[in-house]
Amino acid sequence: MSKGMSLFEKRRRRNRTALRARAGTRPRLSVHRSGKHMYAQVIDDVAGRTVASASTLTARDASGANIDAATAVGKRVAEAAIAAGVTQVVFDRGGFLFHGRVKALAEAAREAGLEF
Repeated sequence: MSKGMSLFEKRRRRNRTALRARAGTRPRLSVHRSGKHMYAQVIDDVAGRTVASASTLTARDASGANIDAATAVGKRVAEAAIAAGVTQVVFDRGGFLFHGRVKALAEAAREAGLEF
């Protein structure tokens, strides 16, 4: 079944399986990073809708591919989620390793008030 899957896809599937087991009804904070930008959204899987989102595209940061930009995205997505009434989430890093920009986004969201 896993023949031919990339390491990224294996990590993504393993992470999603673990999230479903422990998330319950909590929304998930999904993170995606590309070479140029960072994206984050709070998704309510029960209702099937996005509660809040933020990215480096919305703020038009000078560079979306650095830790400072990821920190700004983390703060913005946390503020938007809290404004929508969500305070507890489960962190979905996808297939990305938890370091660098992904870690900076998570720490900024925690500092801004999200619990995970």
